Amino acid sequence: MDQVNDENPRIILGEHKITRNLPTTETILDQTFNIKSFKKSLRIVIVRYTDTPLEMEFDIIGMHPFLANTFRRLMLSDVPSMAVEKVHVYNNTSIIQDEVLCHRLGLIPLRADPRMFDYRSNDSEGTEQDTLEFELKIKCTWNKDENKDSSRVDDMYKNNNVYSKHIKWLPIGNQSETYKPADVGPIDDDILIAKMRPGHELDLKLIAVKGIGRDHAKFSPVATAFYRLLPDIKLTREVEGEAAERLKKCFSPGVIGLRHKEGRTVAVVENSRYDSSSRNIFRHDDLKDAVIMTKIQDHFIFSIESVGAMPPDIIFTEAVKILRNKCVSLLEELEQV
Repeated sequence: MDQVNDENPRIILGEHKITRNLPTTETILDQTFNIKSFKKSLRIVIVRYTDTPLEMEFDIIGMHPFLANTFRRLMLSDVPSMAVEKVHVYNNTSIIQDEVLCHRLGLIPLRADPRMFDYRSNDSEGTEQDTLEFELKIKCTWNKDENKDSSRVDDMYKNNNVYSKHIKWLPIGNQSETYKPADVGPIDDDILIAKMRPGHELDLKLIAVKGIGRDHAKFSPVATAFYRLLPDIKLTREVEGEAAERLKKCFSPGVIGLRHKEGRTVAVVENSRYDSSSRNIFRHDDLKDAVIMTKIQDHFIFSIESVGAMPPDIIFTEAVKILRNKCVSLLEELEQV
C-alpha cells in the first residue's frame, strides 16, 4: 500500500501518516516551470454551475499547487467589489449603536458591477465614476389601522423591521441614465438591518466605493472560495457481504456502492470525488488492507460562491487578469533595475 502504479503525482493516506507516490516520469510538481508544458497539460472542466446560490464548481487539472493557491488568494483579497465605506448619521434613535449600525450596512452586498467604476482617492469628492450614494430614512410608528386587540408586533407597529429594501439609491450626475436601482442596490431586499419601536428613527446617508478584500472583508466578491485535491479510492481486493456494508459506511455517501454479483453483495467504488478522507476504514482490521486512499496532487476541485455582484466565472477570470498584471509590473520593475 505504499505505492500506486500510475503516472499521476499522488499523496497516499495511511493510518498514521501520508506518503508521496513517485511516478517514473517527470510531473508538473517536479518540473521547473515551463509555459509550453504548462499549457499542454492544463485542463479546466466545469462540473456545476447554479444561479441560486450563484455558485460554480470546476476542476483545474495539470496545475502546480502554488498557482492554485494564488488564484484562491486573489479572489478573496484582490478582486474588487463595491461596498458601503462611509455612513453619515443624521439621526439614530434606535437601540443599535452608530458603530454597529454602520458595520452592518457595510456588510450588505451590492449589485453594482465594480468593473464599471474607478477607485476613489482618499482626498477627492465622490463623482459618478467612483461613488454610489444611498439614503435610509425610516421611522417606526403605531399602526392605527389594524385591530387594536392584536398583540402581533407586525400588527401593532409600522416599520418595526428595517430591511435592505428600505435603502434608496441617490443617483450622482448622469448615473440614472446608465444604471437602474436594481443594478446598483442591495443583492436581496430582505436583509434585516435593525428592529425598532415607536419613536425610533433612522436618517442615514450611505457612501459606497470600490475596494478590495485586502483592505476590508466587506469588499471581497466571494462568500466562499476554496479548493481541494481530487480524492481517489481504489479497492485492492473484493469485499462482499456484511464486510461490504461496513466498508460503505466508512466513507461519505456516494463513494462506495453495493452491487449484486452472482448472488453476492459486492462493494464497488462509485465516485471517489465525494470522499472526505475520514480514514474510518482503519478502524476495521479486516478492511484496512482492502482500500488505497490517495489524492491527486495536480488535480484541484475549486468551489466559488459569489455574493451576487459578479458571476463566479467572471470572478475567476478577473483573478487571472490581476495575476497577469502583477507579473507584467514585476517584469517592468526588474528591467528598470
